[in-house]
Amino acid sequence: MADLLVEHDAHVTTLTLNRPERLNAISAGMIRELSAALESANADRDVRAVVLTGAGRGFCAGLDLKDVASGSSDLMGEGGSVNLDVGNTPPFVLRRIDVPVICALNGPAAGYGMDLALGCDIVLASDRARFACPVRRGLVPESGGTWLLPRLVGWHRACEIALLGRPLEAGQMRELGLVNRVVPHDTLLDEARAWAGEIAANAPLAVAATKRTMRLGTDTPFEANAHHVLSELLQLMRSADFREGLQAFVEKREPAYRGR
Repeated sequence: MADLLVEHDAHVTTLTLNRPERLNAISAGMIRELSAALESANADRDVRAVVLTGAGRGFCAGLDLKDVASGSSDLMGEGGSVNLDVGNTPPFVLRRIDVPVICALNGPAAGYGMDLALGCDIVLASDRARFACPVRRGLVPESGGTWLLPRLVGWHRACEIALLGRPLEAGQMRELGLVNRVVPHDTLLDEARAWAGEIAANAPLAVAATKRTMRLGTDTPFEANAHHVLSELLQLMRSADFREGLQAFVEKREPAYRGR
């Protein structure tokens, strides 16, 4: 049975972590597969949005600590080295790709799983979802959490979440702004795919440019970002999609964008 399921429907790709018997605890093989699937979706002009979720009752329980403890994990190389190209792991890939990624957070997400969810562009949570930082397991939020949390909730809240290590229930996650919306568990995937479909109906070049300029804007001064946005805008105004959007507006109809 595949540890990562890939499903394409219209312009949306759904990626499902598929080790439900281990709450989708992640191995090096899964990390490589997920990175490759995200890169592939980003390179495919027909894919306009990605939904990332987990099989069973959990999203991702984090790194597979049982295998690490037994010495059978493929995460660790000789001498305690990490058996991965860290720069090409999902947190880095999520940070650099332009296709929007929606996390359908279907259950508990701990450690790596929490970081993976927070690295997505939109997070829709089941009412059964919850987050847990790994400090109580003697680990640090190593896959983007220490960078993301202070930016998402501020320094004091981030310290409360990361240093106390208390689990956060879905309602608390929503109040803190860590998820966009909490929905009934049984409707989660349909809701996530509906959001993805709404994104996919927009002009894909403009969606990618908007995500890219916002992402780069988090690390650049306003003036530098403004120049970058202007450059993107000039390119978009030369596109067939821009002309289609104008024509659809004049004709009072829905536009049919082609990503060109």
